[in-house]
Amino acid sequence: MQASVTFVGNATTLLRLGNFTLLTDPAFGPAGSRVYLGYGAWTKRLRDPVLDALQGTKVDGILLSHLHGDHFDAAARAWVEPTLPILTTPAACRKLRRKRHLAVRGLPTWECYEWTRERQRLRITAVPGKHGPGAVDRLLPDVMGSVVELEIDGRLALRLYITGDTLVHDALEQIPRRFGDIDAMLIHLGGTRLLGMLLTMDGRQGVELAHLIRPGLTVPIHYDDYKVMKSPLSDFLNRAGEQGLSGVTPITRGDTLELPWRSGLDGSHAERRAMP
Repeated sequence: MQASVTFVGNATTLLRLGNFTLLTDPAFGPAGSRVYLGYGAWTKRLRDPVLDALQGTKVDGILLSHLHGDHFDAAARAWVEPTLPILTTPAACRKLRRKRHLAVRGLPTWECYEWTRERQRLRITAVPGKHGPGAVDRLLPDVMGSVVELEIDGRLALRLYITGDTLVHDALEQIPRRFGDIDAMLIHLGGTRLLGMLLTMDGRQGVELAHLIRPGLTVPIHYDDYKVMKSPLSDFLNRAGEQGLSGVTPITRGDTLELPWRSGLDGSHAERRAMP
């Protein structure tokens, strides 16, 4: 398996990308635990993460879309070594450095960070995210999406888009314009609501984004782990089916899904799945 995603729970995934291994948005608290969302708001976890998927795995770094309790909780903070690289927003970077995370790097939108190992290069580019509607977004933590590109001998093997906790907004149109074909997308759903306001994509917005990005593979995550999530996975899947979207592939917690590998690399001839 040349590239894969293992779903741990909520927005936590383990990405094995060629010679690199990344962890996204680690939240390790069990069902019943509570996390703080800011402004006096808390939410309770409803489902256990599958932490066995991480046993014996050494990660090269963490992609942290933003600093909210359901994306980096107390249990994960205790697990993460202070010297483990973390790529996140500049605002989250400043807060984590004050908590002695020594290798955190804040990425402004469109800035990239690279790892190189032998013949392979892994590039992470921060892309736009908007966590709330209108002026409400300024009251919430800054959020970023990530475009992850793996190159082998200078040739692109995989381009993966991780949405982060964004709503659909105009700036997202720049992603396919700047990057071209997206091989796979990890889409944060759930229709999170606080005080009646939508803070993450529901099924309708998720399908709208899938039409915009047109990835070969769409993997829904972040949809039913916490009480504030009001839009079930079935909402997205039903709408996607009604609109004829192909490549939409749910993943069960603890399971691993192979990511599409561009043909002609290392003898691979896997075909990309494309939307009509």
